[in-house]
Amino acid sequence: MTDDTQPNWLSPDERALWLQLVSLSMLMPSAVEAQLKREAGMNLFEYHVLAMLSDAPERARLMSDLAFHTNSSLSRLSHVVTRLEKQGWVRREPCASDKRATNAVLTDAGFAQLAQSAPEHVGEVRRLVFDALDPSKITELSALLQPVIDQIDPERRQIRD
Repeated sequence: MTDDTQPNWLSPDERALWLQLVSLSMLMPSAVEAQLKREAGMNLFEYHVLAMLSDAPERARLMSDLAFHTNSSLSRLSHVVTRLEKQGWVRREPCASDKRATNAVLTDAGFAQLAQSAPEHVGEVRRLVFDALDPSKITELSALLQPVIDQIDPERRQIRD
């Protein structure tokens, strides 16, 4: 093998950071989800769907827009919205401006569930993440992570810019 065909191996510092990112991406969802399942009877993705709907005007988003905001495929989102509909927390309705499209709408019951669940969830997020960080490092960490997110999902960057 020539030098041209050798892999560009990670340096020790790069490898250490990579392993930290992998650990974080695997440990964080289950740590947060444990609290949500115990206290609210929902998983992290279901909570995230409700939260993204609550942030939208009239608590409604096109399913495709909701998929983008939840970093999900339409297929996965559709299954979750079906579960949330059965709980009475979300309903689907035709989009007024495009009859081919469907909106997901957060119901009053869904908003009440989110409002009831949010304080405990935010407390757990604070405990797991922000209590471990010096406040001056929060903006710095956000700035450091954004280019990685942009590299992974350039479409999201284009929308943000």
